[in-house]
Amino acid sequence: MRNKGIRYISSFLLIGSMAAPLTLLAQDRDDHRDRDDRGKHQRIYDRGHKDYHEWNDNENRTYRQWHSERYHDRDVRDYNRLNRKERDEYWNWRHKHGDHDDRH
Repeated sequence: MRNKGIRYISSFLLIGSMAAPLTLLAQDRDDHRDRDDRGKHQRIYDRGHKDYHEWNDNENRTYRQWHSERYHDRDVRDYNRLNRKERDEYWNWRHKHGDHDDRH
């Protein structure tokens, strides 16, 4: 009877230890996007500065400016197609150039 209890507890510990990395992996995504039901609001997580940015028309213009300054001969690539290093470079540049949003 005692062996059954130990097996039962061991099974739960094994399942928990296998599920924990998946949970952490889901939380540590490089790019978190939040949208409302209509898909209008997008927030992107800047992991280097540990903050969120709303991806709106202003952010899109700023991103296009950065991309054209960095890649003179290329068409603008979608932000989602950047690798982690390029995303970090963008957010570093973005923090140095401030927010030129007309609302501020």
